[in-house]
Amino acid sequence: MHTVTLGKTGITVNKNGFGALPIQRISKENAVKMARKAYQAGITYFDTARWYTDSEEKLGEAFDGIRDKVYIATKTGASTAEVFWKDLEISLNNLRTDYIDVYQFHNPPVCPKPGDGSGLYEAMLEAKAQGKVRHIGITNHRLAVAQEAITSGLYETLQFPFCYLSGDQELELVRRCRETDMGFIAMKALSGGLITNSAAAYAFLAQYDNVLPIWGVQRETELDEFISYIGQPPEMTDEIAALIAQDKEELSGDFCRGCGYCMPCPAGIEIHTCARMSLLIRRSPSKAQLTEQAQEMMKKIEGCLHCGQCKGKCPYELDTPALLQKNYEDYKKILAGDVQVD
Repeated sequence: MHTVTLGKTGITVNKNGFGALPIQRISKENAVKMARKAYQAGITYFDTARWYTDSEEKLGEAFDGIRDKVYIATKTGASTAEVFWKDLEISLNNLRTDYIDVYQFHNPPVCPKPGDGSGLYEAMLEAKAQGKVRHIGITNHRLAVAQEAITSGLYETLQFPFCYLSGDQELELVRRCRETDMGFIAMKALSGGLITNSAAAYAFLAQYDNVLPIWGVQRETELDEFISYIGQPPEMTDEIAALIAQDKEELSGDFCRGCGYCMPCPAGIEIHTCARMSLLIRRSPSKAQLTEQAQEMMKKIEGCLHCGQCKGKCPYELDTPALLQKNYEDYKKILAGDVQVD
């Protein structure tokens, strides 16, 4: 069994974290069942956020009575100290607890620091002094903010996208976190569904002993895959290395990671799905991608206002309107039968 310690927090857990964003899409009964099954199998790190609708409430019910047996991380998207305190109290109530193990600033555009005028970091310190927060973390999709957070020495954990499609800049973040004894939590370890071989994803991340991947799961079959890796962790083989090399070649260049920070769209376009539809269809074909509902979703691209809001908010600096149009044209060819997918 592989374990990982999150730097100076001292939190040591199985190298399978439970990403609770997807459970907002399923019933409370099923969500509670899956979270408890994960815990019973040996997974003890659970990540959620105030922005994930009822995800916190579902985890709160799942771990009511066994709160001290698990580590719960959640996040605030507050931009002021006043909203910070409101978020914290709501999260504590939702999670049925009086403390958060790792409380994180949720993808802030700048790195909160003491004296920056927002009062956010001061509020975080006060919450820690009160015992409501045990460890201070930050999540981000921007390399510059992540680098600044590491350099600042103010944070105990960094949560950042990291998978076998990552480049040298992300690897540098992992290296710097190890050197500074800062916990590294890998989100998007399956690149928003573009990586379809979880064993390969795990084997890659297993090479980094300071990285804790959090897997977003909403189906029990997905959870079962990761539970199986507790007793039999996948290892890097020539076959897996070849698969990774092929995926990196296919997915090199500009592609939507599906983070959703471009949303909401004033034209009602589901950008984080539509801008990567071609890749989704080719890598994990599903009839659901071609239903009337899916076609209506893609057709909304015709109403793009070209306002540039999505492009301006993309942490990867992608030309999102161009990606939308490219995916829409390809989608129409697939519907017309001009392009075949397996």
